[in-house]
Amino acid sequence: MTFGLLGEHLSHSYSPRIHSMLGNDTYTLFPTPQEKLAAFLTEGNFDGLNVTIPYKKAVLSYLAALSPRARQLGSVNTILRRSDGSLYGDNTDYDGFRYMLRGWESLIRGKKALVLGSGGASVTVVQVLQDIGAGQVIVISRSGADNYDNLDRHGDAVLLVNTTPVGMYPNNGAAPVDLTRLPALGCVADIIYNPAKTALMLQAQSLGIPAIGGLSMLVAQAKYSVDLFLGKKQKDALIEKIQRKISGEMKNIVLIGMPGCGKSMIGKRLAATLDREWIDIDAEIVKAAGKPIPEIFQQDGEAAFRRLETQCVAQAGKKSGCVISTGGGVVTRPENRDLLRQNSTVVYIWRQMTKTYREQLGLGKEKAQSRPLLIQHSPDELERQRRPLYLAWSDVKVMNIGIQETAWQLVSFLHLSPVGKKKSHKKHT
Repeated sequence: MTFGLLGEHLSHSYSPRIHSMLGNDTYTLFPTPQEKLAAFLTEGNFDGLNVTIPYKKAVLSYLAALSPRARQLGSVNTILRRSDGSLYGDNTDYDGFRYMLRGWESLIRGKKALVLGSGGASVTVVQVLQDIGAGQVIVISRSGADNYDNLDRHGDAVLLVNTTPVGMYPNNGAAPVDLTRLPALGCVADIIYNPAKTALMLQAQSLGIPAIGGLSMLVAQAKYSVDLFLGKKQKDALIEKIQRKISGEMKNIVLIGMPGCGKSMIGKRLAATLDREWIDIDAEIVKAAGKPIPEIFQQDGEAAFRRLETQCVAQAGKKSGCVISTGGGVVTRPENRDLLRQNSTVVYIWRQMTKTYREQLGLGKEKAQSRPLLIQHSPDELERQRRPLYLAWSDVKVMNIGIQETAWQLVSFLHLSPVGKKKSHKKHT
C-alpha cells in the first residue's frame, strides 16, 4: 500500500520520519504544482494521503464523500481510497490541534481567544476553541472587521493562536503581531513547528507567557491519520514519545562559552558521534570576510566583526539538526540570543579558570593574535563579564572533562542516539 503527503512545496517535511515511527513505512512525499493537482487526484497511484498547504480546500471537489468533521470544517487533510476506487476525505487536524491544547482547556474556557489568519487552518482552530468552550473566538485577518490595525481593542484576550505562515522557515525571525499590545494574554500557541520556537513564541517567553509550537499537533494529526490508513487505533501515549524523539532530532545543539573552553573540538566530536553537520561560527566568519579574524579586528574593528558574526549566527540558527560551535563573544550582542535559541538546545561549556587555562588563553604572541580581545582583557576579566550571560542564555551547563567524554556526556544528557557503538574514552583523556 502507498501513502504520502500531498502539497506544493514539501522538501523540509518531517512527515515521512513521523509516519515511519508510527509503523507506516510506505509513506512518501508527493510535491505537486497546482496545474497538476487534478491529474494526480484522478490518476495518481496512492491508497491514502495527507494534504497540506495549499490544497486542504482544493481537494474537496475530487472527493466522493466526507466525514462529518470534514464536512463541518470544509477542509480535508486526510484522504482514503475506498475499495471501489473513490476518495473519502477526513480531517485529523482537528484532533491534532485539540491534542496540542491539552492541559490548557481550563485556562481557555469562557475566555476570549484570538486566531491570527483566516485560511483553512484557522477554520479548524476556531472550531476546536468553540468546542472546548472558549468564551469568544475572534479571527484576525488583514482586511476583515477585526484586523491587525485595530488589534488593541482585543487587549482582554487570554489566548492567541497563530495559524499564519509568518515566522516559518526559511523566513525565521518575523512575527505577525507585537504581544505587548495584548496585556491580558495568558498563553500563546503557534501551529508552526519549524523553527521550534518562532519569534512570536520567543517574545511570549520573554514576557513570561507560556507558549507552545506546532510539533505536537503535527505528530498527533499524523497518528490519527495512520489510525485511519491502517485501520487500527494506536495509543495516544505514542504521540508524546515520538514528539520528544523528533524534537531532539530537529533541534540544533549550540555550544557557547569562554575562548579555549573546547567548544570547537567538542562540537566537532559531537557532530561526528551523532552524524550531524558541524558549523563553526568563527570559520564561517573567516569564510565570509575572506580574511583571518585578527585581520578583521585590525582592519575593520570589533563592531564590524560582531555584525558579521550575527549574520553567520542568523544563517546557522535557521538550520535544523546541526551542532554549532560559537565564538566566546557571541553573547555580547543581545540579538544573537533568539537567533540561537529559536531552534536549538544551548549548552554552556565551561572550564575551571586554573593557572594552566589562564596561560593557554593569555600568554604567548601566537595565542594573543588568534584571540584579539585577550590583548586588551585578562581571561579572568572576560569570564567575569561573560559568565552571567552564558548562564542566562544556556539550557544546559556542562564542564569540559575531556573532548570525547564531554561529547558522550551531552549525548546521554540530551537523550540522543549516537551513530555506532560507544568507544573507550581512555585514549582521549
